Amino acid sequence: MSLFNVYPLFDVTPVSAKDIYVYDDKGIEYLDLYGGHAVISIGHSHPTYVAAITEQIQNLGFYSNAIQNPLQAKLANKLEVLSGCEGYHLFMCSSGAEANENALKLASFHNQKHRILAFKNSFHGRTSAAVAATDNTKIVAPLNAQQGVDFVELGNLNAVENILRQSETCAVIVECIQGVGGLDQSTTEFCQGLEKLCKHYNTVLIADEVQSGFGRTGDFFAFEKHNFKPDIISIAKGMGNGFPVGGILIHPKIQASYGLLGTTFGGNHLACAATLSVLEVLENENLMQNAKEMSDYFVDKAEKIPKLKAVKGRGLMLGLEFDFPVATLRKNLLYHQHIFTGSSKNPNLIRILPPLTIQKKHIDLFFKALKLEL
Repeated sequence: MSLFNVYPLFDVTPVSAKDIYVYDDKGIEYLDLYGGHAVISIGHSHPTYVAAITEQIQNLGFYSNAIQNPLQAKLANKLEVLSGCEGYHLFMCSSGAEANENALKLASFHNQKHRILAFKNSFHGRTSAAVAATDNTKIVAPLNAQQGVDFVELGNLNAVENILRQSETCAVIVECIQGVGGLDQSTTEFCQGLEKLCKHYNTVLIADEVQSGFGRTGDFFAFEKHNFKPDIISIAKGMGNGFPVGGILIHPKIQASYGLLGTTFGGNHLACAATLSVLEVLENENLMQNAKEMSDYFVDKAEKIPKLKAVKGRGLMLGLEFDFPVATLRKNLLYHQHIFTGSSKNPNLIRILPPLTIQKKHIDLFFKALKLEL
């Protein structure tokens, strides 16, 4: 049986990894500045992470959500403290797409409305409603296109209000920093304006923190900078440092009932152990502060790069935008310089999403390699 061929693959076969480095089957060392789509938050094979998963699998790897799981309660309490989302409730699932799917479904249950408002260049996942709310027609099947979704420009509050006043929109879903879309950011004025409009028109405001959460921007969540409170926050990627984990944080005004949401694998014992270890390392190693410091260092170094149009993003969710397509440059960085980087919907932009353990020496290596390839 062959694999269903949906991924264009680089000719690299990783077999092991440690902190910010990946090693392939030929023994070549690669500097990982992409973390597998921002998944590796505390570094590959972090000893705290490995120990937590190892201990848990030796005791109990999985049972369904039909039984008591104290690890879920422990995780919810720890998450509340570190994120500052006091009073929110946690529902766990297994991916970012599933998190956004549940967020949108819950919003529709809450206010009994049926349309979604999303933003141009958004990416929220590949499942039914999540992919419909993603601004990429190539990955939206006719079945998904039956969802009622309105797309407006990021920052256009007038367009948002014109749609919300029709009283059909169950949720507004927004990335404060667009990931796949190319690192465009929302402003504080816009985010606070969204909050006011959603409250006025009984619409659920969802902050998609799948890529930007868990310390990636230097704050626990990207929306913190803008001083507003989403009704639902979706999380995944860096949450499990490679273990499949996702979830939503739900404002207490949204009521739960038995059977409202459900999942087989979400919140399993291994997932909780992985996420608890990530939170422990984020706190004990001050990785959010490191993200801010390394971001400043990176941006300072980037200003000396020729042909660079702009540095986009925040924290360690960064983009280097050039005045030419970067596909060849990224391949040369991978095959010549042995450095992983990321792409985006913007063909001129290189995405930088390294583990939050990155140090100045790693950034120096990258810019030295970049200058050689430009």
